[in-house]
Amino acid sequence: MMGDPAGVGPEVCVQAIASGALDAVCRPILIGERAAALRCAKLYGIQRPVVQIQDPAETASDPGAIRVIDIGNISPADYTVGKPSAAAGRAVVEWIRMGERYGAGKRIDGLVLGPVDSDSLKLSGIVRDIDELQPPGTFMFRVSGNLRAVPLTEHIRIRDIPATVTKERIVQVLRLLDESLRRWGMARPRIAVAGLNPHAMFEEDRDLVAPAVEEGRRLGIDASGPVSPDSVFRMALEGRNDAVVTMYHDQGQIAVKTAAFEGACTIYMGLPFIMLNVPHGTAFDIAGQGKAQHYSILAAMKTAAALASGRGFLSDAPVH
Repeated sequence: MMGDPAGVGPEVCVQAIASGALDAVCRPILIGERAAALRCAKLYGIQRPVVQIQDPAETASDPGAIRVIDIGNISPADYTVGKPSAAAGRAVVEWIRMGERYGAGKRIDGLVLGPVDSDSLKLSGIVRDIDELQPPGTFMFRVSGNLRAVPLTEHIRIRDIPATVTKERIVQVLRLLDESLRRWGMARPRIAVAGLNPHAMFEEDRDLVAPAVEEGRRLGIDASGPVSPDSVFRMALEGRNDAVVTMYHDQGQIAVKTAAFEGACTIYMGLPFIMLNVPHGTAFDIAGQGKAQHYSILAAMKTAAALASGRGFLSDAPVH
């Protein structure tokens, strides 16, 4: 899904496909506006043809073509590059839902979401907040090289966090994470569970987190913890665990974005197909200027292809 057509999403998507780096690993398709893709191909001097198709299985006469599924729900007259709009917000929601239907129906193996704009989404009147786009029952699994982290919750107030840390929820995430990592190519994932408190030294860690880790082990999961939050991410970067369950959003997100922002991505864990997005936004301030870097979306596309085929993460050492 190319993202908000007024932002850098179409720019980074066409650059990633035109780079040739995906030719041997997947057949990329853009869901979005063909006119936006054409505009961006011209902006970056890309010579590959941009063709419209009707179905993911449809092939183009030119194998190097940039293929776009365009349902005609927006045109260049409906928005201004570099500015939010209701039209772009509505189009993005429709494109995401279409991609989800394709994934659920096994018509695609993976869905990568280009950057969307929260103001455009609000103007659309369809969703009030960007968090509403997260598929129900999923957890957001952040990946940045060897550092991989999934929180128990997303955007909630700090004061509300302790009430969400329960043994049941930790076990739920442990089971889903172990199952997902195995399906994606790890034979025996090593999962560390971060403590809630500094040095994992207070009663929540003793009475809630530790019993959840023990339950995970009883279920056959290679789990450890609670591990002090100031150590667990360094251990992941050193390759001593394959993923970290964190107690809240920023506990893991700060570490992931600090470790390596470019090339990072977020996987929606809990779906029957691969769905992920990139950590950067629409960058309206540089949209249309030919300055956007495509490395994050390219890494996301390559990661989606690798996980969908069960080859594991791109940075993996040999599978355990």
